Amino acid sequence: MESLRQHQADKLEDFLKFGEAYTGQGLNQERGFQRPGDTRWESYFKTLDNLMVLFPSIVNVLKDMKRDCPYHLDRFAAGNLLSQIQEFGFIFMLHLMFKVLLFTYELNKALQKKDQDIVNVMRMLDLAKKRLQMMRETEWNSLLDEVCSFCSKYDILIPKMDEDYTLGKSKRKRSEVTYLHHFRVEVFYTVIDLEFQEFNDRFDVVTTDLLLGMASLNSVDSFANFDKDRIMKLADYYPSEFGDNKLRELGFQLNSFIIYAQKCDSRFLNLKGIKDFARVMIVTKLDLTWLLIYLLVKLTLLIPVATARVEKAFSSIKYIKNDLRNRMDDDFLNDCLVCYIERKIFKTISNDAIIDRFQSMKTRRGQL
Repeated sequence: MESLRQHQADKLEDFLKFGEAYTGQGLNQERGFQRPGDTRWESYFKTLDNLMVLFPSIVNVLKDMKRDCPYHLDRFAAGNLLSQIQEFGFIFMLHLMFKVLLFTYELNKALQKKDQDIVNVMRMLDLAKKRLQMMRETEWNSLLDEVCSFCSKYDILIPKMDEDYTLGKSKRKRSEVTYLHHFRVEVFYTVIDLEFQEFNDRFDVVTTDLLLGMASLNSVDSFANFDKDRIMKLADYYPSEFGDNKLRELGFQLNSFIIYAQKCDSRFLNLKGIKDFARVMIVTKLDLTWLLIYLLVKLTLLIPVATARVEKAFSSIKYIKNDLRNRMDDDFLNDCLVCYIERKIFKTISNDAIIDRFQSMKTRRGQL
């Protein structure tokens, strides 16, 4: 890391000398490698972004390590890594994954905000899907041009795309299987399709309807996101509570209630969320007037319970991953979080039992 930092400083000095960079507040910020982790979703994008920007510096540092490292294994590891990152296949995957993560970057940030705007989050999800679909249909050539331009800039060998490509261990060349075709079928489309599958698994139709229905009942900004159709679709997922007759009555109640809340009763203005909405309905005793609406509000308040454990884990990170432990890897972080979150259970286990457990896991030189 020190060598990488020094190389960036030397490179910036050369740029300033030849007028290729300018000084000023906020300019020429030093870049480093952010450790990617499951608890920081946008970190993967930032890691790849820094890798592309720092690529020449990384190559030079690895060359220095290959030449100057005192240990043979370190020199071998540096040389092996250097040869891998200077291959066309690596550069292709780097640019492909960078573009895929770029399309989901804003969505990841929106999902990790403390104050969720569910409607906007779902719109960001739809935007990410549309951009991925456009990339799948029309952006293969532009991606390949970017990769070839990057390779030309840093003297990386570009294979001839129209040459025959040997598939697997077979020595027989197949004219229809070219290098270009191999990448299109096996890599480009596969990565994008996997990303679509990830979206569909995490945001299926039921989850989307529940989230949008919940957002449509939100009282923020005087029910600015109110949408009767989405609310009715939310009620459809509770058939034991809302039969056909009750669904029809709920539709009538929603028509009257939204006019009352926005124009007739100032107590429903400037509410901060659905919890305040439920509280005001009880205080005003309107839960007895619009009984079905209040029932749906109560059911909606139960939906976030499913994510409470995840939110609890995120809030615990600030206690576990402090300044002194900032460089711990993800496995160690996950283990520490389990111990912290389930501390009531761990308090019932004696230290001797834990020591005996670890002692029996494998043969050790000393007694714990």
